[in-house]
Amino acid sequence: MYMQKKPSQDKKINPYIRFSSIAIQMGLTIYLGSLLGAWLDVKFQNENQLYYKIVSLIAVFLAIFSVIIQVIKITNKNS
Repeated sequence: MYMQKKPSQDKKINPYIRFSSIAIQMGLTIYLGSLLGAWLDVKFQNENQLYYKIVSLIAVFLAIFSVIIQVIKITNKNS
């Protein structure tokens, strides 16, 4: 009988996978923020797309803030 090895829980995730997931998360946050802003403009019949601009900008700032926090956590674990 072959014994299966249990994966080590101390095994680190490849940094490329971590950073690519951070990029996907950032893109998804900005995309969903722009969709929310566009929906708000349609719902409240705003012709100058004010909600789209505001919510998209907030989404960009939230995405950047999230990336900074995650990079700080990664660098603190590695040092």
